[in-house]
Amino acid sequence: MSSASRSATGGLVAAAALGVGAVAWGALVERNSFTVREETLPVLAPGARPLTVLHLSDLHMAPWQAAKQEWVRSLAVLEPDLIVNTGDNLGHADGIDGIEYALEPFRGVPGVFVNGSNDYFGPQAKNPFTYFSGPSSRPRRPSTLDTGRLESFFTDLGWLDLNNTARAMTIRGSNLEFVGVNDPHLGYDRLDRIPGALDDLRENVGWRDDASASEVVSIGVTHAPYQRVLNSLVTNGADVIFAGHTHGGQVCVPGYGALVTNCDIPREQASGLSLWHHARRAAYLSVSAGLGTSIYAPVRFACKPEAVLLTLTGDDFSYSG
Repeated sequence: MSSASRSATGGLVAAAALGVGAVAWGALVERNSFTVREETLPVLAPGARPLTVLHLSDLHMAPWQAAKQEWVRSLAVLEPDLIVNTGDNLGHADGIDGIEYALEPFRGVPGVFVNGSNDYFGPQAKNPFTYFSGPSSRPRRPSTLDTGRLESFFTDLGWLDLNNTARAMTIRGSNLEFVGVNDPHLGYDRLDRIPGALDDLRENVGWRDDASASEVVSIGVTHAPYQRVLNSLVTNGADVIFAGHTHGGQVCVPGYGALVTNCDIPREQASGLSLWHHARRAAYLSVSAGLGTSIYAPVRFACKPEAVLLTLTGDDFSYSG
């Protein structure tokens, strides 16, 4: 064998070893390296007491994922004032038991939730390269999940169902209105209902006739951050929008970021905190990279699984992004 051939062979072996090592790291280490990302948002009225919001998304829970269940339970020590759950809680037909165990410590903490596609249908094996051709399609022969039990558990915890509706609550003196949509990835969102839902809410909410009531903060909630949904929420007055679905790209390139988003949001906004602009308005956009993966693609690379802890503060300083 010539020296050139030996060099080429050595290069191929090195590249293969690097690839195997990256896959091993993503499958065995990084996908279980759960972390809390902290952010601050100045959206409350000046002088308002800060509120802590725990944003949970894309748990994709399977019954054997005990470490993830225990880690989520441990987040109760953060003592959040509000939970925002942006869907895809289930990752297996029997994942509901793990969800109930993981989230039980948050009973009595105010919360809101919307559903994702994996709260309706179980995952299916697919070629991961199909994500490069656009958002994934609905499974052809999906296994249905116990969505009713999941929703009943959340409402029993004291969380408000925001699927294509609007709700309100007051926390630590701040008046919050929420508007959410059912999963846009499945086309379950009903954007036509948002204006009417908000009108009904604003006509009947308790602080409407209270001259001393604090300024209202409007919060949008969606599983998948499709542009049509983000634009509609901004048009209807959202100050901040919570979303998940993207897994932050799940497999990222250091220095480049997400390769895919599984929706039409720009890659650079696939996770983290940014601003979403539409029709001369803007809202803060918080996209969680989520805590799980499909059981058929259990790998993360340069994209740790995360919960997000946001501190909402008085509107006393600016944010740029």
